[in-house]
Amino acid sequence: MINNIKKDFPLLNKKINNKQIVYLDNAATTQKPDAVIYAISDYYNKYNANVYRGIYKISEEATVEYELAHARVADFISCHKEEIIFTKNTTESINLLAYSFLNSTLLIGEINKNDNKKESKEDNKEENLFILNKGDEILLTEMEHHSNLVPWQQLAKKLGLKLRFMKIDKKGKFIIDKRLFTEKTRIVAVTHVSNVLGTINDVKKIVKLAHMQNALVVVDAAQSVPHMPVNVHELDCDFMAFSGHKMLASTGIGCLYGKKKLLEKMQPFMYGGGMIHLVDCENASWNNLPMKFEAGTPPIAEAISMTAAIDYLTKQGMKNIRRHEMELTTYALERLKKIKGLVIYGPDTAEERCGVISFNLKNIHPHDIATVLDKENIAIRAGNHCSQPLMNALQTNATCRVSFYLYNTFDDIDRLVKCLEKVKKIFS
Repeated sequence: MINNIKKDFPLLNKKINNKQIVYLDNAATTQKPDAVIYAISDYYNKYNANVYRGIYKISEEATVEYELAHARVADFISCHKEEIIFTKNTTESINLLAYSFLNSTLLIGEINKNDNKKESKEDNKEENLFILNKGDEILLTEMEHHSNLVPWQQLAKKLGLKLRFMKIDKKGKFIIDKRLFTEKTRIVAVTHVSNVLGTINDVKKIVKLAHMQNALVVVDAAQSVPHMPVNVHELDCDFMAFSGHKMLASTGIGCLYGKKKLLEKMQPFMYGGGMIHLVDCENASWNNLPMKFEAGTPPIAEAISMTAAIDYLTKQGMKNIRRHEMELTTYALERLKKIKGLVIYGPDTAEERCGVISFNLKNIHPHDIATVLDKENIAIRAGNHCSQPLMNALQTNATCRVSFYLYNTFDDIDRLVKCLEKVKKIFS
């Protein structure tokens, strides 16, 4: 149990109408501790300068802190700092991949077409992974956030690829059908944890099946990295994307992990300052990783906030955070199941899910529920949660969603349940 840390989060001490806020929308974004706020303020107050460009003290200090952020993120998920690319968010990370796959396919395909000296597929294995031909397949799931669906839809349209989908069962778990993994499967894009159901998916099994067909695996880890220990080498995924603002850091900072050998073969998505090695009037070559994919002035303050956020999470202990959320989720499931007319979506137990619970109350629209709760200063999410295909699979248009983090308490859940009973009375 993690105790007495709400004091570290200024907004959680805010009162409206003499009622302290109960913040239960952590799957959307998390609150920021003083340590993160101070780190951002220190950068702007003490060493605000661009990185890599200035041969003067504060620029060099900013560069050191920016590079340290790469290293801290890399340590957090167990990879090398060259394998961490900073973006704005998970969405941009996945779009970067999709456009880089497009650029790499077009460039490598053109080189191979015009190259008289043909190399074998085995000799050029990594490059051939990025050659996508008409009829090749991208395997997705019904559970994906739009950010891990729409970029692949657009790539498929541009290159004539086919989209295939893993279905979910009645408990909100993947039906992993081995027959979906074929020699035509080139990319598998899958969420580690559902932002709607909280389901913790068996990514290791999916990676193993994909790699048997030489397919690349992209993992949306926006809802897993902030809440549990994640080791990319244990998962063996090829790429992973997540966001800082869902793990106590500021908005405007996302992370893309990629295996070094793959990132070195990929073509950049954006071009310009910082990502150039050599350039003349006719041609350019690219910088080393990760700068190759970080064109222009990067999110310096935001990256520094990641260091502070990871330091804070590490101090609490990711295993402790996971244990705390499981206790909260178990308690919440027990309390919510006692409310007559309330339907819960997703796995039955906290062991099978992160601290996310979606539900509906019979004959009451989720937006109405969220509005009443807001008057009690309880913040939840209501809507389709950017997962419309999943809503279709659940046969509903929208749900209420509560999502916990390390600063939530059993009292927060008690207030939620009490107010849900009030909602029922209002609409009865």
